[in-house]
Amino acid sequence: MRSMRLVAASLILWSGLCLAVAAREPWSRAVVVDERLAALRQSPAFDAPLVRRLSRGRRVTVMATRRGPEGIEYCRVAVTRRTRGWLQRESLIFPNKIHEDERLLRLINESEGFDRIARSRLFLQYYPQSKLRPVALAASAEAAELAALELTRAARRRFTKEKLSGQTAPEYTYYLNFSGLDRYNRQGINFIFNRQSSSFYYNGAHWREILRRYPRSAEAQRALRASSRGE
Repeated sequence: MRSMRLVAASLILWSGLCLAVAAREPWSRAVVVDERLAALRQSPAFDAPLVRRLSRGRRVTVMATRRGPEGIEYCRVAVTRRTRGWLQRESLIFPNKIHEDERLLRLINESEGFDRIARSRLFLQYYPQSKLRPVALAASAEAAELAALELTRAARRRFTKEKLSGQTAPEYTYYLNFSGLDRYNRQGINFIFNRQSSSFYYNGAHWREILRRYPRSAEAQRALRASSRGE
């Protein structure tokens, strides 16, 4: 009888430990989404020594949270086995925590240009089942269309007829190898080059995904209009 009580007590204790771990688990993984706030410090205060700056997209493990003397919430994080410190809470998202997709989408909507594209990429990576996914796709696509105009202007300034005169390679290949395309390519954003007009155009991949996966969404109408412009 006594052994049965011991077994039962052990099972209750083990269940409690499992529940405690499960309760902490949604907070254990986090990702840097706002690099402007991602200053890793030795203690939770703005005047604490800086350990390093973390880049957007960096994954960290959250160990604890605390409010600093200014009332700002900080997270104690492990970047590597040897690198630890405190990050401002707003620099992070917690992919397993409820409503974090909404918070990241607000940040995307407040962003412009390449920042909007890069943060949308993080949204699409960490929230594949979110109901807000078509909104993030549309935000990225619209930013890519504007980026195409900027890339066209920048490339034309760099590759003028005078600067390319005497070169042996075909003129259009200079545009296709334009270094300004690199950071967009790393975000999965690609452009089509029109040789006649020497212009870049967004290839519309995110618009097509909206039409294919979310045809009844509000963003589908915007995707249709974008597709008609590209024809």
